[in-house]
Amino acid sequence: MSSLTCVCSSLLGLVLLATSAARLAGQSSPAEAPVRLEKIEIEGLRDEGYNATHARLATKTDTPLLDTPQAVTVLTKEFLNDTTAASIGDAARYIAGVGTAQGEGNRDTVVLRGNSSTGDYFVDGLRDDVQYYRDFYNIERLEVLKGPSGMIFGRGGPGGVLNRVTKQALLDGRSFREISASAGSWDHYRSTYDFNQSLTPIAALRLTALYEDSDSYRDGLFIKRHGLNPTLGLALSRQTTLRAGFEYFADERVADRGVPSYRGLPLKTDASTFFGDPTRSPSEAYVRAFNASLDHTFQSGFTLRNATRYASYDKFYQNVYPGAVNNAGTTVEILAYNQATDRENILNQTDVVFDFDTGPVAHTLLAGLELGRQDTDNYRATGSSTASGLTALGSVSVANPRYIGPLFLKQSATDADNHSVAKVAAITLQDQIQLLPKLQFIAGLRLDHFSVDFLNNRTGATLASSDNLVSPRTGFVYKPIPTLALYTSHTRAYVPRAGEQLASLTATNSALEPEEFENIEIGAKWDWNARLSLTAAGYQLDRYKQAISDPAAGLPGGTPAGTLILVDGQQVRGLELGAAGSITQPWSISAAFAYQDGETQTTNGTIKSGTRIPQLPRTTFSLWNRYAVTAAWGLGLGVIYRDEIFAAADNLVTLPGFVRFDAALFYRFNEHLSAQLNVENIFDRAYYASAHNNNNLTPGSPIALRLGLTARF
Repeated sequence: MSSLTCVCSSLLGLVLLATSAARLAGQSSPAEAPVRLEKIEIEGLRDEGYNATHARLATKTDTPLLDTPQAVTVLTKEFLNDTTAASIGDAARYIAGVGTAQGEGNRDTVVLRGNSSTGDYFVDGLRDDVQYYRDFYNIERLEVLKGPSGMIFGRGGPGGVLNRVTKQALLDGRSFREISASAGSWDHYRSTYDFNQSLTPIAALRLTALYEDSDSYRDGLFIKRHGLNPTLGLALSRQTTLRAGFEYFADERVADRGVPSYRGLPLKTDASTFFGDPTRSPSEAYVRAFNASLDHTFQSGFTLRNATRYASYDKFYQNVYPGAVNNAGTTVEILAYNQATDRENILNQTDVVFDFDTGPVAHTLLAGLELGRQDTDNYRATGSSTASGLTALGSVSVANPRYIGPLFLKQSATDADNHSVAKVAAITLQDQIQLLPKLQFIAGLRLDHFSVDFLNNRTGATLASSDNLVSPRTGFVYKPIPTLALYTSHTRAYVPRAGEQLASLTATNSALEPEEFENIEIGAKWDWNARLSLTAAGYQLDRYKQAISDPAAGLPGGTPAGTLILVDGQQVRGLELGAAGSITQPWSISAAFAYQDGETQTTNGTIKSGTRIPQLPRTTFSLWNRYAVTAAWGLGLGVIYRDEIFAAADNLVTLPGFVRFDAALFYRFNEHLSAQLNVENIFDRAYYASAHNNNNLTPGSPIALRLGLTARF
């Protein structure tokens, strides 16, 4: 039976089960008057436990997740706190269809439905796309929209996007203080602060802050980070709210490229072993960002939101890292380079939403405008063992893998030294239509004019590209009962030739059309009760217009050397199942299952058509439970399973599958003080967490303990 048949069969069974439940419930909606989509108007985003009922940016309107024809996972503040997930890498383990790659030990790299990304990250709906490790100290929740989301977010996002919703000043009259501190294995020390102060009935300030100084189970590694994020909220009138905030965030660590492979598997060595030189592998990121938003509701029912983000990023990292192991398995090649990125983003979005009726049909219309500019400087240099020329660093012994030789960083002929200016002007139009009491239709279109001007500082050469991107989304939602939604959707997104980091423009690809990603999805969402939600989605995601070298280039009668052609790139088919909320009052769960089958569609050099996509496990499963034994005591138990994956597109190196168990113990002393103990990998199993390529493989952590205290007053 084919993968798509398996997906369709599974979903058909869920649909039949849900329809039967609808008949048993015998509930229906009146048909006489236009029926409006349910609205949610609240101060901030207040989830109940692990169950989220809405996502702020899935449609940019106040639409419940139940009525959104797209797979969306929301990790709530309560879930993130219970699992001590403080980063995207921590959180991705619990999201169906989402994984992480190594990111060369210096950046977040998610794999969404088979597509690796370092730039599809957003903060309160505004782009945050520089390569660095983000922290969750100042966020309320993490929203993950799966499948191409070009209609909402514009370019990029071929497999989905991640949106961090930040903690904002609360205008409900509350004032509070919350301080959390944790300590654990390998000298882990971390503290966070969350203070909200009501100033007047119409004004409030909130301050979130972070300090961390931790070592690692990996030899020579450390993490030092601190952040400060004050926000101001002003209720200018009953209809108008102004919010503003500034964030300063600094992350300093060692760039860790893991261990190499040998004969198709990770080289057998202790999980702590560092290959290369940690003292000469610094990674530093500094973020300074200002956000502001203005929300206004007109008496006619129109709502207007304008949001602005200015962000300045300074990023530098250097690697002294492992290459290939020799045939005898005794020595490891050592390589090195460094890279610096400076970027300034200025982005502005304006959205208008209003409701109207056309006869018996109700509409919620969204019209949007986005303007943006991104200035980027990139510089890269390659490691050499001599001051003149570029000379290989050589090899080190597997038994003694530290590199202590000379290191000079010099530019090669292909190293980047460029400046780019990217500009975007986009308009969005979306209509959510209540066709019938039980049937909704959503149709949207975004038009982007995206241009890049590119300067090679080394040669003085200039390049330019300009694209007009048309990103549609359509979907139907059928609700046989109010708590059950069956949906189908079609979405599309594009990645321009400058790449997600705006640094991939070349003379050979600048005139090529952007890559195109198309997703067809069917699914079901069921609010089992007020506390528990179940989801299922089956999809097919196709990648088109991938640029590869023309096999006939340079041959007699063929195309000129260096010619690129556009081909179908890859196809991923998958099934995702999820559950989040409470089974009983004391028992909360978050569960995720995914089956994904991805293959290349066209032969590309030595990579044959039909080759499995790297970094894509066929099967993943995660389950986290929290059980309140008494009003004071609670227990947590989690399991994470990942099938084997290939480290690179050639499928020559395999990271074995693994199962990992985690646990937690919670105790509440009183309403002001609580404690929790989290244990990761409680059975101390050896496993490999992620990969960047065949010789950069990251061992998972051995058993690790973390004790935390939280004071609220």
